[in-house]
Amino acid sequence: MLKRPRRNRSSAAIRGLVRETQLTANHLIQPLFLVNGQGIKEEITSLPNNYRMSLDEALKEVEACLALGISNFILFPAIPEEHKDKTGTFSYHPDNFYLKIALEIKARFPEACLISDVALDPYSIDGHDGIVRGGKIVNDETLDVLGKMAVAQAEAGFDLIGPSDMMDGRVQKIRESLDGAGFTDTGIMSYTAKYASAFYGPFRDALDSAPKASDDIPKDKKTYQMDPANKREALIEAELDTAEGADFLMVKPALHYLDVIALLKDNFELPIAAYHVSGECAMLMAACRNGWLEYEKAMPEALLSIHRAGADAIITYFAKDFATLSS
Repeated sequence: MLKRPRRNRSSAAIRGLVRETQLTANHLIQPLFLVNGQGIKEEITSLPNNYRMSLDEALKEVEACLALGISNFILFPAIPEEHKDKTGTFSYHPDNFYLKIALEIKARFPEACLISDVALDPYSIDGHDGIVRGGKIVNDETLDVLGKMAVAQAEAGFDLIGPSDMMDGRVQKIRESLDGAGFTDTGIMSYTAKYASAFYGPFRDALDSAPKASDDIPKDKKTYQMDPANKREALIEAELDTAEGADFLMVKPALHYLDVIALLKDNFELPIAAYHVSGECAMLMAACRNGWLEYEKAMPEALLSIHRAGADAIITYFAKDFATLSS
């Protein structure tokens, strides 16, 4: 045999020379769940080793992550019911603790890159990403709220605005709102291909953001999030987001949509982000806790597969553990 591929696998040194994909902490984004108060660090039952944190605890977490080489964070607020309404007005209210925490993190750690979440579901009494009218999610009226939310977040110091709502035209509305308010340097990491997935459960537990059960409220998010059966439709969403001014294109979930990640990577010049979602991470954690998999091997392999598929940036609840193992 003239060709023996095993020759290039014969030692760790040679395998390192020919390794095609290199994953580092620079590619990872750590999610943080935020609550109002002091001294709060509550573990999320369905997502072990992840917590709802008040400002003081969030500052400690950011400092620990920075020391490990993780400099990118995506922030999500757990909003008390008394601040929720039909149109998400608390999302851009100056007393919103989410905005205040972002301001404090940036003041303390200016080197940290903060990514926001733009959608109504944390702030809506209906639990939907858009305004509910007559049993439907109304698109254009929602855009006005998203624009206000994005500007408030830019004012709070967020580096990247993350529209996760999947309303049509929201990237353009947010870009125009940001530019009109003087935030031309604030980027947009758009949830481009966000699927109506069954793997979001622990995240919704963390924020209590699931759609509310009612005859007047749609029971799911299938009229705006993408059908898991569709792949080519992601090209339409990506073309729109690119034209409307997005700086990153995101696929969510990640592990179950590696083909979509690869599709966008092959067809667009913008960097591709992927959200390794709560259900995907929780499944791996459960298997490891039952002794069926080895965490120190399975977790990095899962992240490597997402990067290999084409994701330049990966949002994952394993970011801190990966950086710790790699250090």
